Amino acid sequence: MSIKDKLAEQVGMPAMTDAAIAADLLLAAKTSVRTYAVAITEAATPKVREVLQRQLNQEIEFHAMIAKYMIDNGLYKSYDVNELLKDDIKKAEMVINLPNP
Repeated sequence: MSIKDKLAEQVGMPAMTDAAIAADLLLAAKTSVRTYAVAITEAATPKVREVLQRQLNQEIEFHAMIAKYMIDNGLYKSYDVNELLKDDIKKAEMVINLPNP
């Protein structure tokens, strides 16, 4: 049993797949990039903007790392719109077919 499975069992939740974890990380990184970009435009001093810019650059690098991992492992087909649509339809159908709690 993997560590993810053991942890999921202990907290009473289903184990997340690598794809789900990576997708969550990618979404969080995108959110952070947007948040830092807005914060830079609202910063009152050059020093604060400089600090925020460094953090923004780190988040952009983190996003690139996650995206590369997902692309390299076939988890994210960002360059194939047809595949993206197929994946979205498949995921939507899975959600629609989930049993009601």
